[in-house]
Amino acid sequence: MANVLPILKISELFIYPIKSLPGISLQQARITPKGFEHDRRWMLVDENNMFMSQREIPQMTQLIVAVEDNGLRITHRVTGEWTLIPFNYPKSNPTAQVTIWDDVCTAQFVSDEVDEWFSKMIGIKCRLVYMPDDSMRIVDQRYAIEESVTSFSDAYPFLIIGQASLDELNSRLTEPLPMDRFRPNIVFTGGEPFEEDLIGHFTIGNIDFYGVKLCARCIMTTIDQEKGSKGKEPLKTLASYRFKNNKILFGQNLVHKGDGVVAVGDQLIVKSRNADERFIVAPVTKKVPVDIDKKLV
Repeated sequence: MANVLPILKISELFIYPIKSLPGISLQQARITPKGFEHDRRWMLVDENNMFMSQREIPQMTQLIVAVEDNGLRITHRVTGEWTLIPFNYPKSNPTAQVTIWDDVCTAQFVSDEVDEWFSKMIGIKCRLVYMPDDSMRIVDQRYAIEESVTSFSDAYPFLIIGQASLDELNSRLTEPLPMDRFRPNIVFTGGEPFEEDLIGHFTIGNIDFYGVKLCARCIMTTIDQEKGSKGKEPLKTLASYRFKNNKILFGQNLVHKGDGVVAVGDQLIVKSRNADERFIVAPVTKKVPVDIDKKLV
């Protein structure tokens, strides 16, 4: 009897317009060359134009982002203070070379007023930058197809996680965790836990997606996205069975070809599966030293 392929369907979609700030749940999302529309096109940088993240600044969790018709509204979760970042601003604004991990790319400053607001909100001097359409940041060519590009994400334009994977993890935890700890773009239902590990090529409508690299997780997964407080989970538990090559793995990074719109309820049609050894995660049978990846998603 032939194997029956599981039916996989999108259950949640998320974007993170400003890198390392809270995400936004969507019912549908438009695909652009760099990923979902508005996803990580803005970023806070320090005085050396280096990206800033929750890993060092957990108070960034307190700045809620909303997409409005004319721009992004950022509201402090506690005080209610807010600012609006327009989608359209002078193209003559100064630019700079900004750094995200090992990459350097061109970004445009938004405004002095916005910089002052963010600096006040997080208590650290910072500036907000935007990635223009013509700023090209190519992903790691050791894993990706052709010259795929991304925005201010850590490394790739999309991250996918199966709901079954989180459910399986939560079955091992004393207190279950929400999906927002892992900051995916696409969540799907159906299939076995960690089904996403082995998905090599799938389509949603006429858009092709390719699973290129399992996602190494960092201490950001231990930060409560509402309170900004840190704990030990889920890394402590994940290290016991999702550990490989000194990395804790959860989720799959994607690149894509094509454009259009994807929506909650759309089906993922799997065309091929990854067979390379690097996608196979065997359970850890003994305690090993864990080198937590510092990168964020």
